[in-house]
Amino acid sequence: MSAGRPDPNEDFQSNLAGRHRSASIWQILFLASTIAGIVALGLLLINIINGAFGLVAFQNEADPESLVLAVKEDEMLNAPNTVASEDDTVLAEGVAGDPNAIGLFGYAYYLDNQDRLKALSVDGVAPGAETAENGAYPLSRPLFIYTTADIMREKPQVAAFVNYYLSSVGAVIGEVGYFPAGPETAVKNATAWLEASGVEGATLPTIDPASVDGNIDIAGSSTVYPVTQRIADDFKAAGFPGRITVDSVGSSAGLRAFCVDGSVDIANASRPINRAEIEACHRIGREPIGFLIGIDTLSLVTSRDNTFLSDVSLEQLRHIFTTAGAWSEVDAAYPGAVIARFIPGADSGTLDFFTEEVFDLELAHLPKETLIAILKNNVSAGLVRRFESEQPLAERSQAEVLGLVLERVVKPTIVGTWSLIASLTERSAIELEVARIPNATLEFRSWLSSDFISRPQSSIVELAGVRTAIFGSLWTILITILFAFPVGVAAAIYLEEYAGDTWLNRIIQTNINNLAGVPSIIYGMLGLAIFVRALESITSGSAFGVGTAGETTLNGRTILSAGLTLGLLVLPVIIIAAQEAIRAVPRSLRQASFGLGATKWQTVWSHVLPNALPGILTGAILAVSRAIGETAPLVVVGASTFITADPDGPFSKFTTLPIQIYQWAARPQDEFRNLAAAAIVVLVVLLLALNATAIVLRNRFSRRLT
Repeated sequence: MSAGRPDPNEDFQSNLAGRHRSASIWQILFLASTIAGIVALGLLLINIINGAFGLVAFQNEADPESLVLAVKEDEMLNAPNTVASEDDTVLAEGVAGDPNAIGLFGYAYYLDNQDRLKALSVDGVAPGAETAENGAYPLSRPLFIYTTADIMREKPQVAAFVNYYLSSVGAVIGEVGYFPAGPETAVKNATAWLEASGVEGATLPTIDPASVDGNIDIAGSSTVYPVTQRIADDFKAAGFPGRITVDSVGSSAGLRAFCVDGSVDIANASRPINRAEIEACHRIGREPIGFLIGIDTLSLVTSRDNTFLSDVSLEQLRHIFTTAGAWSEVDAAYPGAVIARFIPGADSGTLDFFTEEVFDLELAHLPKETLIAILKNNVSAGLVRRFESEQPLAERSQAEVLGLVLERVVKPTIVGTWSLIASLTERSAIELEVARIPNATLEFRSWLSSDFISRPQSSIVELAGVRTAIFGSLWTILITILFAFPVGVAAAIYLEEYAGDTWLNRIIQTNINNLAGVPSIIYGMLGLAIFVRALESITSGSAFGVGTAGETTLNGRTILSAGLTLGLLVLPVIIIAAQEAIRAVPRSLRQASFGLGATKWQTVWSHVLPNALPGILTGAILAVSRAIGETAPLVVVGASTFITADPDGPFSKFTTLPIQIYQWAARPQDEFRNLAAAAIVVLVVLLLALNATAIVLRNRFSRRLT
């Protein structure tokens, strides 16, 4: 190579190195953008899942379990041949005198009458000290006394009596016929008394009953009554100069006197105090403190003269105390004698406990007739008439009546929501926070549930669903595809196979390419002008006799207008994709068809379209993906943001999933954003399902052609 002339090899190597550097830079940018996209999608997915699941705190105006409890207790109390009494002695006497009778009351009353009564085992487990302590007997229950720190400090005689009670109950309760609660409970009770009384120490101080004076009023459970009365007698015998009144009126009545009337200092209860009673106490300035004083086994008894019954199942108990008229209806091996039932009264905690343990207290499991009765008993007659005029309650499904009971009677209110991450990492703090909210219940909730998918929209977040929006989206997409796909493919065939290279066709092609990038809101304005207004008689259905002219709801803001508008929106995408697919079909295939004498249309129909169909369907998939997520054009053409009626045809009012998501996301309440997150998951699943269907069809056509 002569001096001064560039070396071609060096130039080549330099150019090659530059190309490698450029390729490396572009490869890095590609990988970086791919990773950024994956990270963004991952964060989006995490954010959606974080909002769709988590802890929720509810407040119900009416407790669902209490509603069912009242229904079941009413069935028991009104069953034929039933005697109800708050006096367990009356029940024991009644059962002992009738060999076909069955009764239930505390274990102590069975022991007092065991020479005449026979205790039944339940599901093969007999009542007793061992089965009560280990929980094997299904009808074991705790026994309580309730008071407050304020009462104990204002009335020293009450504090002294409770101290004496807790110190003495371990020795007394076994003699009465119940079972002690154990040493750990004794320590907890002592700690609670010391804190409430403001006394320092680790153990209960010794009390001299003669050193205090005043009156002590006690009322409540007939089961706890013999224990409290025994300790009250001992307290008096030890020198207490004041008056002690102990009334056996039932747990519910005693807690009502304690929490509502404020007329007693101590309430006896054969069940834990419930949230409604705690809230009632709060309203009169009382903060109840419970002391667990022992364990009782609720005894099911028959007369000693009964020869056929020794063990019953929970299922048999449900039948015995409600619908069964004769023993043979419970078991064919039993005699046909009529069942005589002896049960505690309506205010008894014993009856509450038995009902809660034996019966299913799920509101959703009640029959429709029972739900209708609950609805009629808890709402105004005018509201019932309105429901009947819309659709008779008897003609509605059980799920529909249940929805009315939840909405109009239970009236659930969400008072707090937490994300999935917060629910997993901060559960203890959340539980403490909810514990301070009166009558609140904390539960882990999946906002995405079968009920959420099957329920229509509702202004009550607890009852809101996306069924109406799903149907609206499916109807809209169906009309979009039926309109845009054939028109788009036909346009592509014309432009590729028939149109010449003229200035008009070039303008059309340019406009199609430009229309693919026009903002969707512009298409909404176009749809409003053409389909909603200009073609109102068609899109409203009035031209086909749907509806009546002059109705305020009769206009072009229907599913048909929405589908046609979205059809215009995706039409350029389908045309361009179909053109590319048709253009990719080899020219030789056409020439071979022409050589065999086929016409232009025969060639297009039999050879070009089958080979181009997979590509055309790919374009349709892209078009559907864009259309199903659109919101702006649908808002312009009149989609509803709140609608509860499912669309039943192309002339119906409608909403869609994206609009529902937009409406919920715009609400200030956190729980509506949880609904929006769940609806996004539904939308993504629906989109994937539609795309998967199109891909399966595309692949099937591809296999047929090969």
